[in-house]
Amino acid sequence: MIVENERKPVARKLLLKLLGSRDNIQMNASAAVRVGALFGISENNIRVTLTRLQSAQLITLVERGYYRLGDKGIRFAKEIHQWREDENGLVPWQNDWVVAQTSPLPKSDKKQYRNNERALKLVGMKKLANDVYLRPNNFSGGVGEVRERLHTLGLSGKALVFSASDFDSKTQSKAMGLWRHLNLASLYKDGCREIEESLARLPSLSLEDATKESYVIGDRALYHLVFDPLLPAPLVDVTMREHYRNLVKHYDDMGAEIWHRFLNLN
Repeated sequence: MIVENERKPVARKLLLKLLGSRDNIQMNASAAVRVGALFGISENNIRVTLTRLQSAQLITLVERGYYRLGDKGIRFAKEIHQWREDENGLVPWQNDWVVAQTSPLPKSDKKQYRNNERALKLVGMKKLANDVYLRPNNFSGGVGEVRERLHTLGLSGKALVFSASDFDSKTQSKAMGLWRHLNLASLYKDGCREIEESLARLPSLSLEDATKESYVIGDRALYHLVFDPLLPAPLVDVTMREHYRNLVKHYDDMGAEIWHRFLNLN
């Protein structure tokens, strides 16, 4: 259940995620202000954010004063919603690894360093040794797919990305344990319970409360899935992960319906 001191979302993220929740969503300024009010975000903050998003070409103004995603916003939404298809692109693991070696990259370029770290995290890679990151090679497109994802997400083209296998037993054991601290089994189990409880509660809530709850709980679940490393067995319980993902898809669909009802109020 949502607690009263739940941290309110940033206006930019809130508006982009709402406009990107489904294709061709349009929203006028007054509806955006009403959305912001649900989370205690001021009207001025919302209107300034709309102007900045438009200047950044993340949203665009269409006829009748309605906003929709711009070209850059559409790319942002596509990246966020990739989680819906990720499970379909996995194959059984053959105990080999995809490795990214970042030693050729200068540490002085702080912006590129942050881009590198973000790309590696989004693809589920963990640090094995200095400048050496890896993940199980269980994407259907193999190392080529991972390399393309990393570069698309901002990893420097100078980084070396390749496959590796036949580690010595000590290195293999260390690699197998790199994701243990994420406690993924507990995350999936707790996530399923939170969503199931919310699904049972939503029909009894007012539209305003249901709208807010569906965003907060849905956003938390989407964060977990966007950064899920998509590990294979035996590193994770794949059946439990698939159950969690299916529940989140159902919750995401229900949340979109609630939001659309809220936005159509006048």
